[in-house]
Amino acid sequence: MSDTSGKQQNTAAFYGQAVASFAVAMAATAIGIVKLHADAWVRAFLGIAVLYLVTSAFTLAKVIRDRQEAAERPFHPFEKL
Repeated sequence: MSDTSGKQQNTAAFYGQAVASFAVAMAATAIGIVKLHADAWVRAFLGIAVLYLVTSAFTLAKVIRDRQEAAERPFHPFEKL
């Protein structure tokens, strides 16, 4: 009897592609802000805005994932963590 939780696992290639894509997007945005012909305070504002957007996106993704996982199975207080 095997213990399968039914949880999908991503492949290492998919994970690597997601990390690389995120790194390229952040690097391109940072380079674009640094090379922008504007005052330093404008570039700083855009940098903070990008960081805020990224952290908000991670938080939203986590909240959505947690809601989906909570809806998939009921809570059992004596379940192994």
